[in-house]
Amino acid sequence: MITAKAAADSAVPSVPGTAVATGVPEREEPAWPWKDAPIRALVQRIHQLQAERAQAFRRLEEGHLQYLRSGPPYDFPRYRSTVHEVTQAFAAASREVLAVEAELAGPRGQPLLASHVRSLQQLEQTRLATVALLQLMGAPELSGQENALEMHPLKMNSHPLL
Repeated sequence: MITAKAAADSAVPSVPGTAVATGVPEREEPAWPWKDAPIRALVQRIHQLQAERAQAFRRLEEGHLQYLRSGPPYDFPRYRSTVHEVTQAFAAASREVLAVEAELAGPRGQPLLASHVRSLQQLEQTRLATVALLQLMGAPELSGQENALEMHPLKMNSHPLL
């Protein structure tokens, strides 16, 4: 049986700043809470960030499906809002993953683990670009267009996720 103390001891803390959203005062913490954390905690945090990314991908897919089902006329403002929220989630996760990678590569002396984290980050960037491209290619404005592939570079340059 897991006791409350054991659960608290094994829990990986979240990023500071959550107290603002909950209204509970936050105690003074260092700028980056993982500075002195054991390597295992850093790996667990990467795992948590991957779970957050998976959830963001699901929100993006759901938002795109809702957009496609909304029209015509299509509810683009709602889709744009979803894309904005998801973009913020991806950016926050990426910043933290890169910080963990830097910590592993530098002060922790774990270059192999750091390179795996870097590869994971690069794969996630590729995945996001691919999902964005697929959503653009399935956009109602492009369907029925003979030159959809010619329009693709124009759309990619203005897509908020890329």
